[in-house]
Amino acid sequence: MSSKTTGDTSIEDRSRPHEEELVHFRIVRFMMESGIKLRMTSVPMATAAIIYHRFFSMCRLQDYDPYLIGMTAISLASKVEEEHLKIRNVINVCYRTRQKDKPPLESQTELADLRQAMANCELLIMRTLGFNVATELPHKYLLHYLKSVADWMDPGLWERAPIRDTAWAMLRDLYHGKVCLQHKAQHLAVAVLYFSLLCYGAEVPLNNQAETKWWKVFAEDITEEQIKHIIEQIMDVYDMERRM
Repeated sequence: MSSKTTGDTSIEDRSRPHEEELVHFRIVRFMMESGIKLRMTSVPMATAAIIYHRFFSMCRLQDYDPYLIGMTAISLASKVEEEHLKIRNVINVCYRTRQKDKPPLESQTELADLRQAMANCELLIMRTLGFNVATELPHKYLLHYLKSVADWMDPGLWERAPIRDTAWAMLRDLYHGKVCLQHKAQHLAVAVLYFSLLCYGAEVPLNNQAETKWWKVFAEDITEEQIKHIIEQIMDVYDMERRM
């Protein structure tokens, strides 16, 4: 059966996420839930998701336990972003998040085995990623862009429409998919802000008359077509959630 295509991506493929993508979505959701319980802030949680996605962009899912990779990515990200977590806490919280109907993990042998498994897994991840686990995140850019756009917008509209909160929520949610690996940090920040404004029918004043569009002010090398492509990918992530 033939299917219509737009660029390199078929409409049929985009509407039917591959099983592996659904698995990765489920694991990152587990990581986010665990991170909240561990009181992680947004930056190390995003770093953990990127470490996880980068690892599986280089390795086959069927060769590794994705939950163990996710747990280890949480611990590793806490070190990278200098918000250190105790391994025991990571193990216990992740175990209870995954095994909600089971009692807390109390066996010292099981704890020791999981601790050793995470230590081995951390070394595996580091080697796979070439010992380069630091990455530039969109958060600092989005914070700056939101402040700038707020200054341009009508204060009443900005206060009535939750544009700021929506943009941060979209940024958090996009880490459930590999879109976080495929674009520059500045471009992701611009795209979630563009999408948030679009959701509430808000427009930056005089943008249509301006020689330079507002998104070009923030990222000279981005086009509106690229922004719309990122938005499509974010929508695909939300579509995966609906299919869970």
